[in-house]
Amino acid sequence: MRLSRRLRSQRADTSMTLTHLAALSTLHAKGPMTPGELAAHERVQPPSMTRVVCALEERGFVLRTPHPTDGRQVIVSLTPAAEEFLLAEIRMREAWLSQRLAELTPEERDILKAASEVIGRLVRL
Repeated sequence: MRLSRRLRSQRADTSMTLTHLAALSTLHAKGPMTPGELAAHERVQPPSMTRVVCALEERGFVLRTPHPTDGRQVIVSLTPAAEEFLLAEIRMREAWLSQRLAELTPEERDILKAASEVIGRLVRL
């Protein structure tokens, strides 16, 4: 958990909230979706996600387009600016993690690799 928090703290743009960053990451991983679907993925209430989408739209990171079959809905998708932003975020975190891993001894890296395999199995259970 501490590593996860530490990785999240390595950010290219600290003005972006973690909630906004999580929404962008979900859209990047899952593709375009409705605000309601995005809210469900992020486990927040739809009105909260509507505010997030509005803020991201103001920054030029998402587009809202009409739903192809449901006139009451919109589809939220990432803009090229959001893709570039996310790539910068990923690069910053990878650089930080690479630096920290380079500071470990070969034995510590072997232990970490073995532990990550065990943790991976636990997560899949």
